[in-house]
Amino acid sequence: MNRDRLIEEFIELVAIDAPSFGERKMADCLMQKLTEIGFTVSEDEAGRAFGSDCGNLYGYLEGELEGEPLLFSAHMDTVPPAHGKRAILNEDGRITSAGDTVLGADDVAGLVAILESVRSLREEKIPHRSIEVLFPIAEETYANGSNLFDYTQIRSKEAYVLDLDGKVGRVAYTAPSIISFTAVIHGKASHAGFAPEAGIHSIAIAAGAISKMKLGRVDEDTTVNVGKIEGGKATNIIPESCRVEGELRSFRHEKALDLLQEIKRLFTQEAENAGAMLEWKEDITCTAYETDPRGLTARRYARACEAAGIVPEFVKTLGGSDCNVFATKQITGLVLSNAMNQVHSCNEYTEVDELILSTQIVRNLMTSRE
Repeated sequence: MNRDRLIEEFIELVAIDAPSFGERKMADCLMQKLTEIGFTVSEDEAGRAFGSDCGNLYGYLEGELEGEPLLFSAHMDTVPPAHGKRAILNEDGRITSAGDTVLGADDVAGLVAILESVRSLREEKIPHRSIEVLFPIAEETYANGSNLFDYTQIRSKEAYVLDLDGKVGRVAYTAPSIISFTAVIHGKASHAGFAPEAGIHSIAIAAGAISKMKLGRVDEDTTVNVGKIEGGKATNIIPESCRVEGELRSFRHEKALDLLQEIKRLFTQEAENAGAMLEWKEDITCTAYETDPRGLTARRYARACEAAGIVPEFVKTLGGSDCNVFATKQITGLVLSNAMNQVHSCNEYTEVDELILSTQIVRNLMTSRE
């Protein structure tokens, strides 16, 4: 592969502002690059559902090796602060931002690894599998983009998603269901000094329900959090309404659903006991999956790592990704560590050697003969 070109392309893509639902410039750039490499490229209309002018990018490239196509994916959007990003290449090979934005290695590091892998294989005339790429919008907002993609286009049964932080060689084979919930307690306002007994205290009701919840790590599979609570208008008024927002995550989808119903029951019971009304909303943003770490997809990845001189590490992750969506479409996937570290912060960084290693692993996957 071309080391200097890999670095230059990373720096180029980092400089493109691509917040969730604002990926137009990134998509235009990637579409041109994919077309130049030889892909047949199309863009869907997923963005219209969110008032955006950019959709998911899909590309197909016919290969010379036998076997079904393999799908490679990295998302186009970046978490804030993401405007005016600038990559700084340090003497020790570490690439950082200027410190006032994220770097955007999440997920530019994945994008460039895929692009350079295919480009270099074509230039060196090395036979490869037929390759599909999917570059979704709005992954950072719970995979909104990939959720709207038309999967009848996908021929692959295996997916390699470049979207995991940490040392290259780590790969997530399982990820959780993520369910958000909102409970709004509707009580009754009254003067807190003159007639407190005439009111129905919505914050107290919410507190009663929260006090009965087990928060944090519920068990080895599951976490629960209440992240926001707000209500009331003044210190001398019994608060008429209180809004509580939280989420739960579990590697077992049925366990997540059962726990969600228990949390709803607690809020319902507390509201009914106090004569209040409960308004409840829930949203399953990710569905849990588990890929067999001894199956073909995992074995293919392990061999790609070994050919690059490293030992693979199969791990669990409590974060969601586009791979959660792929699993619901019967596409067996893994989430690969792709040279991004301290993501979702202004301390985010990558390292040139890790970028090269990540690209080498992707090249090895693309040339797999099994």
